[in-house]
Amino acid sequence: MTKQVKYEIFLRAPEPADVELLYRWENDPEIWHVSNTITPFSKFILEKYIENAHLDIYQVKQLRLMIDVNGHDKGKSRTVGTIDLFDFDPYHNRAGVGILIGDKTDRKKGYATLALEKFIDYCFNTLQLHVLYCNITRGNSDSLRLFKKAGFTVSGHKKDWIKTPGGYIEELFLQLINPGDA
Repeated sequence: MTKQVKYEIFLRAPEPADVELLYRWENDPEIWHVSNTITPFSKFILEKYIENAHLDIYQVKQLRLMIDVNGHDKGKSRTVGTIDLFDFDPYHNRAGVGILIGDKTDRKKGYATLALEKFIDYCFNTLQLHVLYCNITRGNSDSLRLFKKAGFTVSGHKKDWIKTPGGYIEELFLQLINPGDA
């Protein structure tokens, strides 16, 4: 039985009004291990990032979009996360993907699944990428489930790759090849 979805997901460019949310999310030490962050971001740096978010992806080699959900509060939308394209390589037509649903209360509601589906479509059909990839620690079962559900497959293991207070952990390398290129 298919779950009835009563909301829509929209991907949009960051706006100056997003600085407070980004500041909170980027400076949350609980998620730093998934973004390879070890130092906080200032509001000034985030404001400058948003000022330059209009630059061409071919120039800056990255793209961040905000994930908005519509339909829960009388048609008003609200921002629940971000989805990123990084290490964009236009010669080899590949890029990395990262996603964050910022607040724990917004997780496991299907937002990430719908956002990733839209983002994959954009990457393959608009940017005409050949390969998308992501790096996920072995213990991050929610992210592994999300990306595998979207069609990504594990194609590599990086042993003792991520340093944590409890020791080093393995990171998995997942890929999704554009089915239209077959």
